Amino acid sequence: MTPGDVLVCRTTDPAWTPLFGVVAAVITETGGMLSHAAIVAREYGIPAVLGITDALTRITAGTTLMVDGTHGTVHGKPASPGAGP
Repeated sequence: MTPGDVLVCRTTDPAWTPLFGVVAAVITETGGMLSHAAIVAREYGIPAVLGITDALTRITAGTTLMVDGTHGTVHGKPASPGAGP
């Protein structure tokens, strides 16, 4: 993970907490308002959208994401051809 990345994962637990200081947002396939990801994201002041079915297969590397934790939405724009990593 590099600063500004969006963490997309199945779930988080306390071992993942250091990543929250680096990422710009969190998206998980499981969880809700009282899950680890939600609580830690609030503490770090970053948006989190949880419970996104098949997030790991629907979101591909290089996609620019807009994550709105207030409304629980994620919008993506695929990377343009020839864009760097």
